[in-house]
Amino acid sequence: MNAPSTLFDKLWTQHLVRDLGGGVGLLAIDRIFLHERTGSIALKSLGESGRGVADPARVFCTMDHIVDTLPGRGDDTLMPSGKAFIVETREAARAAGIRVFDVHDPDQGIVHVISPELGIVLPGTTVVCPDSHTCTQGAMGALAWGIGSTEAEHALATGTLRVSRPKVMRVTFAGRLPPGVGAKDLSLALIGRHGAVGGNGYAIEYAGPAVRDLEVEARLTLCNMATEFSAMTGMIAPDDKTFAYLEGRRYAPKGASWEAAVAHWRTLVSDDGAHFDRELTIAADELAPMVTWGTSPQHAVRITGRVPEQSSSGTSPEAYGRALAYMGLEPGQSMQSLAIGAAFIGSCTNSRISDLRRAATVLRGRRVAAGVRAICVPGSMAVKRQAESEGLDRVFLDAGFEWRESGCSMCFYAGGESFGARERVVSSTNRNFESRQGPQTRTHIASPETVAASAIAGHLADVREFLP
Repeated sequence: MNAPSTLFDKLWTQHLVRDLGGGVGLLAIDRIFLHERTGSIALKSLGESGRGVADPARVFCTMDHIVDTLPGRGDDTLMPSGKAFIVETREAARAAGIRVFDVHDPDQGIVHVISPELGIVLPGTTVVCPDSHTCTQGAMGALAWGIGSTEAEHALATGTLRVSRPKVMRVTFAGRLPPGVGAKDLSLALIGRHGAVGGNGYAIEYAGPAVRDLEVEARLTLCNMATEFSAMTGMIAPDDKTFAYLEGRRYAPKGASWEAAVAHWRTLVSDDGAHFDRELTIAADELAPMVTWGTSPQHAVRITGRVPEQSSSGTSPEAYGRALAYMGLEPGQSMQSLAIGAAFIGSCTNSRISDLRRAATVLRGRRVAAGVRAICVPGSMAVKRQAESEGLDRVFLDAGFEWRESGCSMCFYAGGESFGARERVVSSTNRNFESRQGPQTRTHIASPETVAASAIAGHLADVREFLP
């Protein structure tokens, strides 16, 4: 009789081509996703080596990182040399026979948004992409992780990758989520409590009543920030919500194949008694909306809290002092006293239709505060169309938000569009590093609802005060 296995154990075993010894395995790779910032590098290098793509049907490419999100966009971008990335990736991908979701493709969008949306990622698959937030897709019960361009080249040529086997951690969110608290707050609470390197060396399985209660899109948000916890990946066991979400999507199985797939997917759960190398438990019912104060996702506090003293900041005196200086803060300042100059809703973390619906609930009938620039960037063109069919675009526009085309936009600064120097921004993105959203821009990350509430208030605000 086999010993009880974790979800990760099962996915590793099912994809192990060969045990290479020393904790390293050669794994079969089911899906490879590329984008224009790194795709051309991997494909160009592959071509120069005289190799081709082993199975183009398993490879997908999208234009998301560098492409502009301004209406009427084309190949030209605000990023210097950005057009070259787009053109070269397009040409190389088409030459390799890879499906490209191009600038004007109706299915274009952020890789980690369109992959679940189209049913490209499925429970039990291995998924890689030269992007650190590939772990997002573990929410579907997949083993998904970010890789470098050289690894992408190897995966393209061979359909396999050498992988060092991580340890396995289970993070249980016990209890039910209170009003105004969502998946983004779960992530920030976890990282704030256990540090930005708390998951280093682990594959994480999220579990517990609060996780089971989350809809699929919220689960994607939770797994998205596993990389901010320094984990190899995050994952959630697939269930009936997962299957209902995937049924009928373009790349999902159909007919008898669907029934067989679901029967297999139901086995992709951690067995009772399975061994985890580490277990963490957080009482979800005791949480509040979260926001970051500093320059790391671990610098997270309740929206009703204050900038912590160094002794309780979870960081070294040097890093603490640097974060305070960069953010222009003093210990003890109330988070809700901080005036903002801009608000951003978007990114692979929080730009799906459910995110926009929740933000619109806060914005409806209200206006962005004077002096605040507010921008909403849907995560895919399908999300944008759905939002417009529901009238959500009018809610955002009437409130004073800019309404954009899909893409990564100002989640990260790569020489193109940015927020201003020392401008304080509240953002639904995943990283608040120095200059992440522009040279010297000061970013506070939070949920889309908190971003919307703060845009209205003109300062960091508690969304619970804006809910019906």
